[in-house]
Amino acid sequence: MTVEVFERAQLDSYFGRIAGQFATDERAAAFLVTHLLPERPAFVRGVGQITDLRAVLPKPKSISESAIRQIESDGFSCDRLTRELFSDPQRALDYLESRAAGCRTILLDVGGYFAPVLNDICERFSGQILGVVEDTENGHQRYAELKLPCPVVSVARSPLKDPEDYLVGQSVVFSAEALMRSRGDILHGRNALVIGFGKLGSSIARLLHAKGVHVTVHDIDPVRRTQALSQGFAVARECRHALRDAGLVLCATGRLSLRGEDFPQVRNGAYVATVTSSEDELELDGLTDVYDRTPVCDNITRYLTTGHYFYLLNKGNAVNFLHGASVGPFIFLVQAEILAASALLSRQNLEPGMHEASAHDRSTIAATWLDYFNR
Repeated sequence: MTVEVFERAQLDSYFGRIAGQFATDERAAAFLVTHLLPERPAFVRGVGQITDLRAVLPKPKSISESAIRQIESDGFSCDRLTRELFSDPQRALDYLESRAAGCRTILLDVGGYFAPVLNDICERFSGQILGVVEDTENGHQRYAELKLPCPVVSVARSPLKDPEDYLVGQSVVFSAEALMRSRGDILHGRNALVIGFGKLGSSIARLLHAKGVHVTVHDIDPVRRTQALSQGFAVARECRHALRDAGLVLCATGRLSLRGEDFPQVRNGAYVATVTSSEDELELDGLTDVYDRTPVCDNITRYLTTGHYFYLLNKGNAVNFLHGASVGPFIFLVQAEILAASALLSRQNLEPGMHEASAHDRSTIAATWLDYFNR
């Protein structure tokens, strides 16, 4: 993906206007976890206008080298992100102290990276953790399970995210089908199993159905199972039984979808793909002792053992990132809400717990977005 000069100017103008609408008197320090895709530097610059951005932490499996070069040329630091960095309290604390000692600080998250150490760093950090902004449903769930020591503003369930969720579902199906076609296979004639019927999973299921694919849904939530049934999908009582009939398995829970013992139930020749990272959705580590792994073409790995084989797409990482994970300008709605949430935390008037942006702020963002992208 190439961002044209005029597109960069448009994005910088848009995020500049958003930042101006939500600017606070005093900027807090910030750490930004993000997918670093080619269009993302404009968003990073927007974060840098509304906060004192101390470091960008790109998610390791969605990094554009050109975006890193652009961000660094803009004067921002890029640091290496791992789950391990924020799983050990002392290591996390040392990192934050090295970048923002004594500062009022906001953590901008994608996927709950800071959740394991949040209580420790809030208690021991030499500055003040004003709060967290979380972008994803799985991250929202990770924070919601904690007794929170600070406010967490979640944009994961914002109505401004609905267009993104719908279009991400489309991009997942596009990428999965493109990889299947690279081996001469097609969607038609294969049953599909969608694990997880949240906003992404339901979007994937509907699109597959529209393409003439028979779709079965599995979700641990009985409410979502009734929703899937009411929309005309078959609903599996047990995931393992559904795996035996599915030629395509799409994991969209944001949590662990398939454990090691589930993989022997996968139908021979089936394709397995995820919406989020392999570390969240798939328990792959134990398979290396049982299955031989062979790349059969770009981004498709065959797992083979005696009498059984299946194909894993993009090494189990989000399949749509192979094609840019593009959802068009709708992503800028969510990014603008992240800026608004950052300003909300900077004002220091929220109690510990889960919060959302106000309807007024979302309306302001939507109106601004329409001015720029609905001409």
